[in-house]
Amino acid sequence: MSQPEVIFLDAVGTLFAVKGSVGEVYSAIARRFGVLAAAAELDSAFKEVFKTAPPLAFSNVSPQDIPKKEFQWWREVTKRTFQKAGVAHKFLDFDIFFNRLYYYFATATPWQVYSDVIPCLQRWRDRGIKLGVISNFDSRLYQVLIALDLNHFFDTITISSEVGAAKPDPIIFKSAIEQYAVSPEQTWHIGDRRQEDYEGAKAIGMQGFLLKRKSLVLN
Repeated sequence: MSQPEVIFLDAVGTLFAVKGSVGEVYSAIARRFGVLAAAAELDSAFKEVFKTAPPLAFSNVSPQDIPKKEFQWWREVTKRTFQKAGVAHKFLDFDIFFNRLYYYFATATPWQVYSDVIPCLQRWRDRGIKLGVISNFDSRLYQVLIALDLNHFFDTITISSEVGAAKPDPIIFKSAIEQYAVSPEQTWHIGDRRQEDYEGAKAIGMQGFLLKRKSLVLN
């Protein structure tokens, strides 16, 4: 297999992951607001809600309005998660809680980089391979990558909320590739989800790699 010109990577679940689980983070912060909810219940509820949520992508939206749309999207997902867990009504002010939760995920604190990530990124850069991120995330990703000291490895960051299309839609892959003078066949995409990452990349001619993360390997 020839060396690619560009390697694109997914973000959450590939470069880094939530410490513990989303449910644990939600539970811990809710507790500070006097709301007790089991982490396991919240985690289960979140997975169900997230799975049925519309793509985190907004078409025909001006750039300055995207952060507001992202905030509203995650507020709905979070509110439905706590409703499914049967505790949403216990918040005195859900919006104050959500504001704290939302911006907490823009910091390094809830995240942990997988131990194999930095050595691999460094090795590829040393070989002259350009690196990019393609993620179904929101604009907080820029802050997270800086906080985790990963941003300097990447030449481009392509996220669904800004492109207006989420993986496996070919639009987001094409948008990422168009930032380089290369063809899809000269690129790789590495991610942890079969449909979104592997199949989506292969469908437009990229070399796809499915990364199977069994558990969080800490640095």
